[in-house]
Amino acid sequence: MVPVLDVPEPLSPPEPAEILLETPELESPEVPEVPLPEAADLPEPHPEPAPVSEPVPVPEPVLVPAPRLEPDPEPAAQDGDDASSRRIKGLKFHPPLRDDRALADRVNERLMEWAEKEIELYPGDELRAMFLAFDPGRSVVMCHPDAASFEHLVAAGMLYIGENAVDDYFCEPDLGGSPEGLGARLLVAQTAIDPLHTAKEQVPKWLAGIASHPALRSMRSAMNYFERIATPAQAHRYRHDICNLYLGYCAEAACIQTGRTPSVWEYLAHRQFNNFRPCLTITDAVGGYELPASMFARPDVQRATGLASNASTIVNDLFSLRKEMAQERVHHSLPTVIADEEDCGIEEAFQKTIDIHNELMDDFESLSALLAPTDPVLARYLAGLSNWVAGNHEWHSGLVGTRYATSP
Repeated sequence: MVPVLDVPEPLSPPEPAEILLETPELESPEVPEVPLPEAADLPEPHPEPAPVSEPVPVPEPVLVPAPRLEPDPEPAAQDGDDASSRRIKGLKFHPPLRDDRALADRVNERLMEWAEKEIELYPGDELRAMFLAFDPGRSVVMCHPDAASFEHLVAAGMLYIGENAVDDYFCEPDLGGSPEGLGARLLVAQTAIDPLHTAKEQVPKWLAGIASHPALRSMRSAMNYFERIATPAQAHRYRHDICNLYLGYCAEAACIQTGRTPSVWEYLAHRQFNNFRPCLTITDAVGGYELPASMFARPDVQRATGLASNASTIVNDLFSLRKEMAQERVHHSLPTVIADEEDCGIEEAFQKTIDIHNELMDDFESLSALLAPTDPVLARYLAGLSNWVAGNHEWHSGLVGTRYATSP
């Protein structure tokens, strides 16, 4: 059995109250009624760190970024699998420093226990199967090879699941999402991690609204766990990046509502916000150290962060293109907006997207090589970004044939 964090019992939903969200009706699991909490009983915004278990064995952190990437080397097949068939030809990437299936399974087990017993995120067997196929444990194990402990990996996985729950429930039609009214729902979602400071009589209603929806419960609980491993500045950084993510969701929804295909530059601006960035910028918190806020805010560090985040997000555009093109709903991606703007075929647009990705990767590598020697903590942060990009590519590659594909 996977060790369980020694933390207080998760927040139970109060009695039903006026729901704050205007979303399509979703079936939520029944929960026991408990008295509404008084304002004085609310959790502290930054609880003391909980005890953690023995750190898991991890490789020594890489303190300098890897050399400039080369196009798609031919990887050796493993376990009878032709790994080259899961790669996108010409796409630059690094192999992950760690791919530990046993550790990933332990993380998945703990995340499933949390999702089912603490926040009741997946009420049915079908959704549970979707979770297991998504394999978040393998993602965080590969993306955070220098994680300080098992609990640090689990905290990263909880945030990852929460972010996807908001996207699935509020944006995607399969679980009732819709572009109509999305901004109002996402604003409420932000209060799940950025608490509402208001009149005392309104607090129980807000808590009831958060407790009424599985995506909101997951983000509130995940943030509580994250604050046990993060500093206040790191938690604030994450809130800011999530707010930007939601802004990107709203931009995508606006284009869908109006039936307008954005230009390439505009889509790239959207994608800088609708982006994996919140997953990358927690790398120091998961690693058990802190990049000072003043250093994180420097324009050159922000550029390196943005380049790594944007490149990793374009990887998703490439691997998910075939799946999205097969769906009835409109999905804008970098290949589709290039095809529209340049009046070219999707195969040609796919290759142009690879070229843009590779340019961003080269720029990230070059900038990191300049910045890393100037400060050891910054060097470790930059290596953490590089590790996340590598793990993200391998995670997508590992789902080729089920969720993703290597061509349009």
